Amino acid sequence: MTESVVECRELRKYFPLRGIFRTVANVHAVDGVSLDIKSGETFGLVGESGCGKSTLGRMMVALLQPDAGEVCFDGKNIFSMNRDELNLFRRKVSMVFQDPHSSLDPRMTVVDIVGEPLRAQGLASGEQLIETVSKQIEEVGLRSEHLYRYPHEFSGGQRQRIAIARALSTYPEFVVLDEPTSALDVSVQAQILNLLRRLQQNRGLTYIFISHNLNVVRNLSDRMAVMYLGQLVEVGPSDEIFDNPLHPYSAILISAVLTGDPDVKRKEIPVRGEVPTAIDPPKGCRFHTRCPQASGPCHATPPILTDAGEGHLVACHLRTAN
Repeated sequence: MTESVVECRELRKYFPLRGIFRTVANVHAVDGVSLDIKSGETFGLVGESGCGKSTLGRMMVALLQPDAGEVCFDGKNIFSMNRDELNLFRRKVSMVFQDPHSSLDPRMTVVDIVGEPLRAQGLASGEQLIETVSKQIEEVGLRSEHLYRYPHEFSGGQRQRIAIARALSTYPEFVVLDEPTSALDVSVQAQILNLLRRLQQNRGLTYIFISHNLNVVRNLSDRMAVMYLGQLVEVGPSDEIFDNPLHPYSAILISAVLTGDPDVKRKEIPVRGEVPTAIDPPKGCRFHTRCPQASGPCHATPPILTDAGEGHLVACHLRTAN
């Protein structure tokens, strides 16, 4: 059985809303999330904007501290590591952000941007750093003549290649990809996705791919999770969830996916109402205010992720009652 690289256990992250003198409420961004990511796989994470996907990804690489729960990397809780352990952890994990325009410092050249993690980790300096960065950018499809140019001199796709080179410069094992193609043109998206696949195969990387584009997630991921209002509602093999979604929210999302095959007819499932506020999420199942199948228990009791077979987990009273 493939070992887990990353294990999240009951992760919670609340963001305070402050009044003039005190905190008046909390945004429940991530509220009790548990999942495992296996070595060498691409794990997809989907859901509507604001559901907590990016917050969860940032906690996995210790960019955010959780209010409760733990993230274990290679079996050790990253939030209880000492300084030396944390430095080694930061070498082994990385993150690619959504918008390369804002994630790259406009005052730094490519050699400084990609070389910064190497310098910070004490892995290279001087001529060795330049040589290493040159190899890194060539691996992502750029040329050594680009080393001393600034981000504004590149297209959006090229900037994202620079961001990927920076993320992979320390040869990490695990990479969080936070909607890395959503700010790019469709044709460029395909190029970046192919690059990520190739890099994963060449380096044996483990990815978590965060996106709201379900077609991309299906094509890229081995397993996936569906997130709604800070909680996971379904987890399992990607093809299995797309072909047989067990949670009503997953079914609604998948029914809205456009397909390029004219022979595939998919009936869109209507959804009522608006997404509730994460400041005061609904009691019971958080989707019950919009679910066309909600019944008594859905309004009062939070459902638990339950194995429906073959590693396909669902948090739905309608499924666990059968």
